[in-house]
Amino acid sequence: MGIETRESGASATATAPGFGARLRAERERKGIGVRELSRQLDVSASMISQIERERVMPSVNTLYSITSALGISLDELFGGVPAGPRPADGAAPVPRGPGYLQRRDDQQSLSLGSGVRWDLLASEPGADVEFLRTTYDVGSESTPENALMRHSGHEYGTVIEGTLGVTVGFETHELEAGDSISFDSSTPHRLFNAGDVPAVAIWVVVGRGGDPRTKNH
Repeated sequence: MGIETRESGASATATAPGFGARLRAERERKGIGVRELSRQLDVSASMISQIERERVMPSVNTLYSITSALGISLDELFGGVPAGPRPADGAAPVPRGPGYLQRRDDQQSLSLGSGVRWDLLASEPGADVEFLRTTYDVGSESTPENALMRHSGHEYGTVIEGTLGVTVGFETHELEAGDSISFDSSTPHRLFNAGDVPAVAIWVVVGRGGDPRTKNH
């Protein structure tokens, strides 16, 4: 199953600055060329280059595929620690407050090309756990109906605002505020806004780091 390639044509502002540079650095560190990565993911080399330069924002499916192929977690992509003052020697930013605490103003966010926003809810990298608040704008989706995504891990989600559609395998459910769902991420799935207001959910993915790096992610 190939990944979705319909990205946003306009530059979107990411409040997790430098995510494209981190993707490029990790690709180069692993000795993977742009064309090789594009072949693995079944997208154009131009698309990879534009994402690395942050001229195009990837969809949920595409970003998951790239990070899985490179073996990089969302924590590493977002920078691992909240944004803060950078020391003069160029060292990593110093977290504001205890490592287990994250203030609202310190959250790292990423607006994706498919109308989805991710807010990272952990102040430090977790043990193979991705903890997110996801916002699906009206009409947005993680992937088209004919191109469901799949990856290693297990997902847990609860809706706090709006109506979120979740397709898992051959079944589609509409979740409203207070509804929850969990499923094996290796089952083809899709998330989308099923209402007329933004859908907001708390989402946890456990074990995605064990994803086999194949083009059929």
